Amino acid sequence: MSSKTFVYGGGAWGGDAGAEPSLTVEVQDGDIATIDYRPAPEGLGRFYLGFQPRDFFDDPAESEPVDLAAEAEAFAEWALLVGAVDVEAKHVRRLMAAEHVDEPEDTFVEETALRLVRLVGLPIPEGLEGGNDLL
Repeated sequence: MSSKTFVYGGGAWGGDAGAEPSLTVEVQDGDIATIDYRPAPEGLGRFYLGFQPRDFFDDPAESEPVDLAAEAEAFAEWALLVGAVDVEAKHVRRLMAAEHVDEPEDTFVEETALRLVRLVGLPIPEGLEGGNDLL
């Protein structure tokens, strides 16, 4: 499985994932993107775009269940820390990988990751310009 990781920390892409606020987007084979953000409330800070690994691999051990509503709220709050003022949880929730999805809205998860980055008003990291050129 090939993957590409983008880290926003210290106010820039390519920064330190240990800084707060930070955002890590790990894109795997155009089907799954793992989104990790800090700071986050206890028990939160990770969700997926495209497919959840537990569904994609048809194995519940591949990923923990995601409380989509709680993660959407927490991520919308996180967006305030990077200067986004109009991010609503419902807009984040629309981008998140639901459980047991047959086909995500976007053909390539990179497209969904781009929409998430744009939603919070961050610049587009180099290498995340579009779906096909990463595969």
